[in-house]
Amino acid sequence: MLRIHIICEGQTEEKFIRDVLSPSMSVKQIYLYPSLIGKVGHKGGNFKFERLLTDVRAQLLDDKTAYCTTFFDFYGLPEDFPGKADAKVLKSTSEKANCLLRAMQTSLQEKLGTEPLRRFIPYVQMHEFEGLLFSDIEGLVRGIKQTRLSGEFFRIKKSFNSPEDINNSPETAPSKRIVNLYPSYKKTIHGTLAAKAIGLNAIRNECPLFDAWLKKLEKLNETP
Repeated sequence: MLRIHIICEGQTEEKFIRDVLSPSMSVKQIYLYPSLIGKVGHKGGNFKFERLLTDVRAQLLDDKTAYCTTFFDFYGLPEDFPGKADAKVLKSTSEKANCLLRAMQTSLQEKLGTEPLRRFIPYVQMHEFEGLLFSDIEGLVRGIKQTRLSGEFFRIKKSFNSPEDINNSPETAPSKRIVNLYPSYKKTIHGTLAAKAIGLNAIRNECPLFDAWLKKLEKLNETP
């Protein structure tokens, strides 16, 4: 049995882990424990490095038999987060993600040491949680009960090589595109409903960086 603590940016990500990801992983004897960044009662967001450092320290040093990972959006990171400024000038989505993850790992290792960080798997969602929902447009519109919008969402998806490439400006981030077409969209309600309708397999097939993260977690439980 493998236990993995997942530090989440917000309630939507936490609910996605519990309702969509955990059932799939538990059959592989991998048990996920999502929690919001920051103090108990905090609703998430404001993903400052100092907050992350505090939570990673607690998870790795207080529970030395478990692993720890992260699940937050590149779009919502503050500009001074380790690696973000360097990542923003890179061209490809994978280059941006790798740059940020290396910087995050290095910065945490400088504070906590090498040994605890062996049980840390950094991950950032490119560019936003809602990008995952563009993996299957039929599932998306069915989940949010807006099938009339399927054509508009299809046109958005076809403009990018991968849902993870949908860009991250205040006007064109995945969530902004959804809200522009469906102003009543509520992230904490509709996000998980859409993800359930889409299904984890479809998301993994369409989002290679997300899939690579899950493969890393799955590999932790492989017998040497």
